[in-house]
Amino acid sequence: MIKQIKSSGIKKFIENNPNTVLLDVRTENEWKKIGKPDTKDLNIKSFFITISQDPSFLETVKKNIDKKNQVLVMCAAGGRSIIAANLLSSEGYNTFNISDGFSGNDQDPGWKNLGLPSVINN
Repeated sequence: MIKQIKSSGIKKFIENNPNTVLLDVRTENEWKKIGKPDTKDLNIKSFFITISQDPSFLETVKKNIDKKNQVLVMCAAGGRSIIAANLLSSEGYNTFNISDGFSGNDQDPGWKNLGLPSVINN
């Protein structure tokens, strides 16, 4: 079972897990129009690999993200990211689903609405 984390707990999680990376699996259109998480100030790397449009999703992840890292997986509201997190977990990655995603859902505000670092059109 994939561990869930809310955006509100990300800073504390990263403090306790310095080998963390962020994987955003939304579409390029979403990154351009809605924004991207900016993880420089959080001192972690971020990767932007679309799960819905990239048939080589797993291969791209394997080329870029080491299995020694904790992987926080994000989409808009938590739906696509749980699919990606499960897929990566089955490949041996230690994954965590950001349950409220970048934009939030009915229960939680999400990365952007909590004021976590983000950029638009980058």
